[in-house]
Amino acid sequence: MQNFWEKLKKPILCLAPMADVTDAAFRQIIAKYGKPDIFWTEFVSADGLAHSLAREKLLIDLKYSENERPIVAQIFGSKMENIRQASMLCKELNFDGIDINMGCPDKSIEKQCAGAAMMKDPKLAREIIRAAKEGGGGLPISVKTRIGYNKNEIEIWIRELLSEDLAALTVHLRTRKEMSDVPAHWEVMKRIVEIRDEMKVGTLILGNGDILNLEEAKQKVKETGCDGVMLGRAIFGNPFLFTNKNVLSEVEGQIPLDSTRDEMYVPSISEKLRVMVEHTKLFEKILGGYKNFAIMKKHYKAYVNGFDDAKELRMKLMEAENAQQVEDITSNFLKEI
Repeated sequence: MQNFWEKLKKPILCLAPMADVTDAAFRQIIAKYGKPDIFWTEFVSADGLAHSLAREKLLIDLKYSENERPIVAQIFGSKMENIRQASMLCKELNFDGIDINMGCPDKSIEKQCAGAAMMKDPKLAREIIRAAKEGGGGLPISVKTRIGYNKNEIEIWIRELLSEDLAALTVHLRTRKEMSDVPAHWEVMKRIVEIRDEMKVGTLILGNGDILNLEEAKQKVKETGCDGVMLGRAIFGNPFLFTNKNVLSEVEGQIPLDSTRDEMYVPSISEKLRVMVEHTKLFEKILGGYKNFAIMKKHYKAYVNGFDDAKELRMKLMEAENAQQVEDITSNFLKEI
């Protein structure tokens, strides 16, 4: 089986999986307006996927479309058998890879000895990776983690992970204790790459934390020697984040770009709001029966920002209950500007 990671051009620029943000609807929008090199699903509980009743509810989180390839299913859990079964399901669902979350600081996840809690038990972490490999039947396995739990532990923790011959390792450059409260420690990345090289393993290393655009991402790759960068919060309100990586065709509803362009694409207010409405309609169409419409409201805060009368528009959108209302409110606003 072909490992898609080996085909990627460097620097690898990708979008971080974020719960209740990078769902199937938002990924569709991003795939259209500026596609990253890889997509991840939101993280999904392996315990849930291994349970026949819970699985039915969780399958919506593993929904994807062909235009999102390569797409990686991100799972979390600490029970080897459930990780194996969840990985078998990911293989059946035809994902391009499986990623194990070993960095999420959410307390409810940590209570399950999963997410960031994995850093406290490297032996279990390695067993979990092996179980994913068994279940995944040849799919490339990657891990997303942090530099340590309470302090920088890369000399031990990163070595443990790299001993399992991962296809890729994404490191959020903060500890669990730091959450996102301090600047990401990009100065540590050089050493992580050195550890990989000393161990003579082929694992691709990606950095994550505080990167706001592609230029900054490329600069970090140059400075640290890592293979790529994962961008997260920079995507909020800006589905055009990865736009300069692709020449968008002059199709109605898409934004034509000059192929030589290599700076940030700055959409007009009307473009941004048009995409917001499109995103809302897609959310309703794909996820309406499964997820609360209120999830869209965190996106409105980001889309509707930094222009005259944004606050008033935002307040109206927060009252909206469906896509039609959002479209009407937005159309009225655009007529007035």
